[in-house]
Amino acid sequence: METIKEIISDHDGRGISLLLPHVSDTVCEDAAELILNNKNKVAILTGFYIISAGATETDGPIGAIAIGNALKKLNYDVTYITDQFSIDPIKPILSSDDKFELFPMTNVEESKKYAKNLLEKINPNLIISIERCGMNNEGNYLNSAGKKIHEYNAKTDYLFDHDIPSIGIGDGGNEIGMGNLTEIIKKSDSLSNPPCITKTDILIPTSVSNWGGYGLVAGLSKLSGEKLLPSSQEDEKLIKDFVDAGAVDGITASQVYKVDSFDLDVNSSIINRLHKVI
Repeated sequence: METIKEIISDHDGRGISLLLPHVSDTVCEDAAELILNNKNKVAILTGFYIISAGATETDGPIGAIAIGNALKKLNYDVTYITDQFSIDPIKPILSSDDKFELFPMTNVEESKKYAKNLLEKINPNLIISIERCGMNNEGNYLNSAGKKIHEYNAKTDYLFDHDIPSIGIGDGGNEIGMGNLTEIIKKSDSLSNPPCITKTDILIPTSVSNWGGYGLVAGLSKLSGEKLLPSSQEDEKLIKDFVDAGAVDGITASQVYKVDSFDLDVNSSIINRLHKVI
């Protein structure tokens, strides 16, 4: 039987397989265990702005909501965190009772102060970042094309400076959590360089960040004994609703029903395979 890690790293088009030997074969189960050992408030960061489209991408928020919905079924208190450039299409796909916070676009010192105050307000036992661009060693935020996007990306990295257990999910080297493997990423010709330097306790490298989110939910399902993973039909509807609200495919920068250029049937096949191993 294939593993969760194998499923979420299938269809590797960016070279994420370079990172796989450097994380546990049970990385999603390990991350799930970290969550279950740190109840019961969780903050989930997401939102990656595509400057060429003037909109946030479909990868990230869909996986964030899958995680959030799973945690709510386990009686966790969930707060989503994003910024002004990603919130517009995200807000319509959240449930009416979902909580969210907007991290402001401001300078380093004000960002540090806001991060501290926000954590005091939410008081999370754990923080999860999924497809959230992170700072590199030059203090810049880069997209997959190597362009600076600091004007469109709040400095949410500073939420990870406070010794709170954390999980990072990413697929390109430029996301929060990739700081765990910066030296490995620097050897790649296809992953983002210089990479993000922000570290998390556990990093889930994946071919598509949403799939890493599904993998984490699959791990939670295995460990909790609960059915937490969405059906492929539920997930397909959420993606369509997200695109209809203004989100775009991150690769083509087009408002189409795709995630990182993958059609819905490929996305559904990943979820269906995960259902078979939990």
